[in-house]
Amino acid sequence: MATESSKKSAGRPLDGVRVIDLTRLAPGPYSTMLLADMGAEVIVVGGGAGSLPIAALARGKRFIEIDLKSAEGKSAFKGLVRQSDVLIEGYRPGVMDRLGLGYDALQQINPRLVYCALTGYGQSGPMAQEAGHDLNYAAVSGAIGAFGPSGGVPSFPLNLLADFAGGSLFATLGVLQALIMRERTQTGQYIDAAMVDGCISLMAMHYPDWGQPVLQAPGDGLVAGNAPFYRCYRCADGKFLAVGALEKRFFENLWAGLGIGDALPNHLDRNTWSSMTERFEKLFETRSRDEWTELFVNKDACVTPVLDPVEALSHKQNTSRHPDLRPDRVPVVPILSNADKIATVVDTMDKTRSVLEELGLWTPELERSIDNQPKRQVTGLSWPPL
Repeated sequence: MATESSKKSAGRPLDGVRVIDLTRLAPGPYSTMLLADMGAEVIVVGGGAGSLPIAALARGKRFIEIDLKSAEGKSAFKGLVRQSDVLIEGYRPGVMDRLGLGYDALQQINPRLVYCALTGYGQSGPMAQEAGHDLNYAAVSGAIGAFGPSGGVPSFPLNLLADFAGGSLFATLGVLQALIMRERTQTGQYIDAAMVDGCISLMAMHYPDWGQPVLQAPGDGLVAGNAPFYRCYRCADGKFLAVGALEKRFFENLWAGLGIGDALPNHLDRNTWSSMTERFEKLFETRSRDEWTELFVNKDACVTPVLDPVEALSHKQNTSRHPDLRPDRVPVVPILSNADKIATVVDTMDKTRSVLEELGLWTPELERSIDNQPKRQVTGLSWPPL
């Protein structure tokens, strides 16, 4: 473990790295928040009334307004690029090139620039210019087609899969890889991060399982939702329990905890699943969720309450690790033993003049250009509105 003195001087992994954020919707802003959590200086470049920040993803960032279509705005932006390490944009392929601000142009200005283009379908392929959202990207990857319920309409986990896992996390991973490589080559590079690609990577274990007993069809398999020992159950109070007793020893503990006196069955025998499911459903409906939760404490049966978001934010496991957890402040994770903690302050106010003056880029012409733009109204609401 690191000593207290070494913690004080360690800093953050990305201290000294400046990131330009040109993204708007969730995947890009979440990626740049993670980079800010690692110590990067993130400058979000907006363009007027259509660039409201997502307040929940604004931690550690400064927000400025530049009109990238004006000569003054382009000049200021290029000056910012000269002094930056990373640029992340989420436009459709070709938009930045048409502005004269694509990778080839910016790489001439700053050869060390790491340029990440984060899109749904990537920079190539017949769907590259198609519009889409998380649901579409997860569908094209085959992930949605593998979700249950069996025989029903496919379900999906909010927009966590493609936007945040397949998009934000893989884009962040790409940026970190490029920064490490830059230490050896002294040059940056272009990152083509596609949310569909990220989802395909996340399916690495499940593609080979498709059509096999472990994942025979949507909602049908060991971890697909129809195995009686790996699913959720309604309790007497209408709330739910998650049961994940997949391995033999966990199933044995589940069987004992339920007070079933019969001989232990082979839980992997699919012929037992129908009757076992019916039996478990009746048993779990005899007590409330919290009563079952308390009964299974320290039983090592992989039984947990299904919490709604409000409950999760106040659950003792989560608050013991993150005492300041609240709806608008997720924790900085993972926890590094030898890195300085950072303040989780969110400030979405316009910092255009102070940031550009700090970098020596403020000019009277730019000031007039900015004054002529529609002003961004900063609120605590997420953008775009539903």
